[in-house]
Amino acid sequence: MSAIENRIVISGAGLAGSLLAIMLARRGFEVTVYEKRLDMRTHDIPAGRSINLALAARGIRALEHAGVMERVRELLIPMPGRMLHPLGGEQHLQPYGSRPTEVNYSVSRADLNRALMNEAEATGKVRILFEHEVQDIDFATRTLKVRNTSTHDEFEDRGLPVLAADGAASPVRHAMARQLGIRHSEDILDHAYKELRIPPTESNGWRIEKNALHIWPRGGFMVIALPNLDGTFTCTLFLARQGEPSFESLQTPEALREFFNAQFPDLVPLLPDLEHDFFHNPLGILGTVRCEPWHHEDQAVLIGDAAHAVVPFHGQGMNAAFEDCIELDLLIEKHGRDWKTIFAEYSKARKPNGDAIAQMALENYVEMRDSVRDPAFHLRKQVEFELERRFPQRFIPRYSMVMFHPEIPYAEALARGERQQQLLRELTEGKTSLQEVDLSSAEAALARHGL
Repeated sequence: MSAIENRIVISGAGLAGSLLAIMLARRGFEVTVYEKRLDMRTHDIPAGRSINLALAARGIRALEHAGVMERVRELLIPMPGRMLHPLGGEQHLQPYGSRPTEVNYSVSRADLNRALMNEAEATGKVRILFEHEVQDIDFATRTLKVRNTSTHDEFEDRGLPVLAADGAASPVRHAMARQLGIRHSEDILDHAYKELRIPPTESNGWRIEKNALHIWPRGGFMVIALPNLDGTFTCTLFLARQGEPSFESLQTPEALREFFNAQFPDLVPLLPDLEHDFFHNPLGILGTVRCEPWHHEDQAVLIGDAAHAVVPFHGQGMNAAFEDCIELDLLIEKHGRDWKTIFAEYSKARKPNGDAIAQMALENYVEMRDSVRDPAFHLRKQVEFELERRFPQRFIPRYSMVMFHPEIPYAEALARGERQQQLLRELTEGKTSLQEVDLSSAEAALARHGL
């Protein structure tokens, strides 16, 4: 086999691109990765996106598949549940699952990315070219157009196929749409986000419960906080872009303080740099990318956000991207270098799951900011856990299917979850406590709803 046949190009050295590079290197490929940013291991680069992520079972499975989980484990903080901070009420922990092993993990995006880039380069088969952006593809001539973002020089690379892990604004996807007419959409949510920071204690400890994802749900908006290893918490305010209240309405320090004092009084003392962070940190947009197909013949394929960017409210963007990497790797194992078959089967397998997690992520925003305040929601959660305990082979809560059961595809979790919600509404209608729910009829009800 020639060196050219054994070479492959990845566009983007983010989380998915770096993980995929590791997998490909271990298959014997010589991998060139073009990354438009500076090397974050040697330069201080603003995150631009949420700097904390929730690593769940699907992502862990991919890291184990690539043989790097032990290296990543030291970066993780376990979070067994959500700590809810109601307005004027006592905080309480809502477990994510019914089992002690059902835990999500807070991880720094930058720390994880650095670790994966290091592991990729350590294979000896991965070359990451920073400040190099794949700007376009000429599908007729099978040529990549690459630009050095530092010198502004441009050159061509005939190293197709290209695996595009180049984010929600993917130049490769846009080239496919422009030249090939693939269908794609970028739906921007009417809410946006700002990142804030809770500093550590004087002894570098955590000012609030370390092992939890904290949520201040307020109906139409919310704040969340995830723990970091250095004792800080990264907080994110999710709020409408326009209207009242909105980012548009919070234009002065006085308006900001009034809003936070009214809506998040217990959080204000934890945010000594609230005004600085709010007015200096960028406003982040939230959106969903959908496209079809995710590939073109044997020349290009989209992975991660480039194919299916989702809003962050199910904590699955990274986890879904890592699943893409596994799917591609296993198809390479099956089909060798038959890229046309590999890309077609990958696109067919992953597209329904990308659509499903996009829908569930949007639905989970309503749950996090609003439903968690509803006693009926908490009753349904109790019934879910009880049904799972009684019928573990037939009933797994949708959240648990998504977060803790990587063997269940997203599309299946969505379909089963819809039937489960019908069942839960039927069992809990007019009830206010678990003791009032007639669980003796649950088995027949499960069968009636196809569960």
